[in-house]
Amino acid sequence: MSAGTDTIEVRIIDVSAAADDIRVFRLARTDGAALPAYAPGSHIDVHLPSGRVRQYSLCGADASAPEYRIAVKREPASRGGSAWLHSAAQVGTRMRIGTPRNAFALSDTADQHLLIAGGIGVTPILSMAYALAASQKRYTLAYFARSDASVVFRTEFGRLPLADHAHIHVGLSPAATRECIAGLLSAALPNTHLYVCGPLAFMEMTVRLARDMLGEPFVHQESFGPAVPVAGDEREFSVRLEGRSDAIPVPPGKTVLASLREAGFDLPSSCEVGVCGTCMMRVLAGEPDHRDTYLTDDERAAGTCFLPCVSRSNSSVLVLDELA
Repeated sequence: MSAGTDTIEVRIIDVSAAADDIRVFRLARTDGAALPAYAPGSHIDVHLPSGRVRQYSLCGADASAPEYRIAVKREPASRGGSAWLHSAAQVGTRMRIGTPRNAFALSDTADQHLLIAGGIGVTPILSMAYALAASQKRYTLAYFARSDASVVFRTEFGRLPLADHAHIHVGLSPAATRECIAGLLSAALPNTHLYVCGPLAFMEMTVRLARDMLGEPFVHQESFGPAVPVAGDEREFSVRLEGRSDAIPVPPGKTVLASLREAGFDLPSSCEVGVCGTCMMRVLAGEPDHRDTYLTDDERAAGTCFLPCVSRSNSSVLVLDELA
């Protein structure tokens, strides 16, 4: 099977507090074998006792280490992922995880790498920084946090090999954050690639600046959360699976994915908030209303891909097909 489709039983071998409302978990296989190596920026699916699946970035210093490390922020509106990991998971707890997947890879051709993180979005950025330091590549890391108490992995950022490249910015206003990021982009060398992860508003601001100053091909992003829905923009439409179904209604408040499953179609999914791409389908007819944070602007403009877990339709009927 391809990466991300297998599952592995692991147990928690260590739990520690990394910052306010953030716990760090070290995971090892229950059979004693080494966990698969991964590329920096990768994440894993964590299968919860409730049956839900959540994604967490791997943030270890060594991507070939036999154990994994993830950091989990407790979210007030958690639907079971962070809440269970904070309240119930402990040393010795067993669970299943997916093999690593990477939709946030470092460029092989960049002359310089600019890593920008906000809040818990520092987790995939951290693994990138360690990999760049190990390969002696040129990089700068800027990490923005709301307060001193919310800075994750502060000790690691303060020591080699990261100390000479990492800059932590605490408590900046949105305007000051924008000014700081704009300054970093202005100082970037030719063929600099930017990587950003963090809250949606932070990412949207950074990506807009970077696309204007560096260009679309040099901007890479990963989000922790679904796209912000458009208030009041929920109307009924229909979807049809090419050659497999009649029109299936999708009412306001129900996703395309849920509607298709209720109609008897067993479709794959993972995050169900539009960030991982597992459920992606082909668009054969109709105009999608993209509400994910996974597709690029070019993919959205092409209108040929669709994430049924969050996106809707601007046309009355959307004709879809599963990816080959």
